[in-house]
Amino acid sequence: MTTVKHVATTPFDGQKPGTSGLRKKVRVFQQPHYLENFVQAIFDSIGDVAGKTLVVGGDGRFHNRSAIQTILKMAAAAGFAKVMVGKGGILSTPAASCVIRKYKTFGGIILSASHNPGGPDEDFGIKYNIPAGGPAPEGVTEAIYARTTEINEYRILDVADVDIESVGDRSLGGMAVTVFDPVADYAELMGSLFDFDAIRALFAGGFRMRFDAMHAVTGPYASVILEDILGAPKGTVMNGIPLEDFGHGHPDPNLVHAHDLVEEMFGPDAPDFGAASDGDGDRNMILGRDFYVTPSDSLAVLAANATCAPGYAKGLAGIARSMPTSAAADRVAAALGIKSYETPTGWKFFGTLLDAGLATLCGEESFGTGSDHVREKDGLWAVLLWLNVLAARKQPVADIVREHWAKYGRNVYSRHDYEGIDTAAANGLMDHLRGLSLKGQTLGAYTVAFNDDFAYTDPVDGSVSTKQGIRIVFEDGSRIVFRLSGTGTEGATLRVYIEQYEPDPAKHGADPQDALAELIKIARDVAEIEARTGRSEPTVIT
Repeated sequence: MTTVKHVATTPFDGQKPGTSGLRKKVRVFQQPHYLENFVQAIFDSIGDVAGKTLVVGGDGRFHNRSAIQTILKMAAAAGFAKVMVGKGGILSTPAASCVIRKYKTFGGIILSASHNPGGPDEDFGIKYNIPAGGPAPEGVTEAIYARTTEINEYRILDVADVDIESVGDRSLGGMAVTVFDPVADYAELMGSLFDFDAIRALFAGGFRMRFDAMHAVTGPYASVILEDILGAPKGTVMNGIPLEDFGHGHPDPNLVHAHDLVEEMFGPDAPDFGAASDGDGDRNMILGRDFYVTPSDSLAVLAANATCAPGYAKGLAGIARSMPTSAAADRVAAALGIKSYETPTGWKFFGTLLDAGLATLCGEESFGTGSDHVREKDGLWAVLLWLNVLAARKQPVADIVREHWAKYGRNVYSRHDYEGIDTAAANGLMDHLRGLSLKGQTLGAYTVAFNDDFAYTDPVDGSVSTKQGIRIVFEDGSRIVFRLSGTGTEGATLRVYIEQYEPDPAKHGADPQDALAELIKIARDVAEIEARTGRSEPTVIT
């Protein structure tokens, strides 16, 4: 007879989910009762789970398999009828959204700390995705957090671990456990959106590509789709085996951390196209030969060319971007005669727009792009859409982007990250910025039109989100934005975004750091970054 254990517990401080769930160091999650408290708080907050199906999987980082066993036993104790688990515990974030939506489950639990490092001394994370397939909205995460502050018991089955290393059906205390191929459903969805025959022909014609999976979750997905299905040569996917510590790497697809790919794409005999994805597969970086495409430009170019892909041949309903993302996509929306939406950072804010049919493509400057096919950003999807555009237009990446700038103008853009700074100092810096009244003041060659702390009212459900980032907007449309990131586990990360619109094609080739030099100085001076944080230079510039 299977026994449900009722385990007495007490609350832990700080189990408040951020923009993408709860992220802490592995050692924190390994504390007795810590993970169990949070999982029980999820189950207590999402309604009646009896007879329902749950999806579970993660990015394969250290502690992934162990956490899944705990979640399975607690799901059985909670009354779920079935849990679907990716083989080996592997399931990319966009693939989880795909599976949740396809099988109409009662949502899913995704184990990931996204682009953060993995390993025994590094990061771990957990989040609940709702039945629509997207991250839980603030109302749900607030309820989960409230429950963590008062929890006094969790329930778990007293049974042995279940085999999740091979595909098949099992039973756990009367609950069905289905271990499934994590790639199959996602690959099928991609085949319905893109012209796979045109992409096959592209590779057959000698087109060369490199995809850096960064020893993270997209390795199996990219290997199957790019190499097995689309015919890219074996070896196109680099670092394709998911490892618990991501090969001692930092699985963040940017110019610093994807250095091997960048070196190859900017070296002699570079391939035609380069791309990378992150720890859980929801971010992307796009490179041409000797050419880097910013995420803001990537969203705009994909929006302008989306009809190249069969899944978007009828056009777009609208385009949504996070507030710090450049306004390049807005210019495309205006030209197409469709609406553009500016939301806070966090993919959950796109969910209501997508569900209401108001937007088709969405993007964030933090290397996230996606569409209404799932309710998460999707790294490999963005790569496949780029391949579809390249197959249709038969031009190099750099030429496509430069033609886009010539037509729409260039939103010259950069992001400066100051990582791991003292939290109190970071909060003091933001408070300082909130206290400034700059309207009408001249800063260098720029006159301030307004400054504010961005607030958002959702046009669908009317929910209001405040304190979403400090904006300084100048009369010529240039912007400086300051935000504290919610994705780290230690200290604070200050992100500074600098943007200037340049309509003159003769100036489109300028290096962004040179073109934005005066605005960068203004940003550092106005925020008193060095004086308040002790940092004279950013940690990462993208």
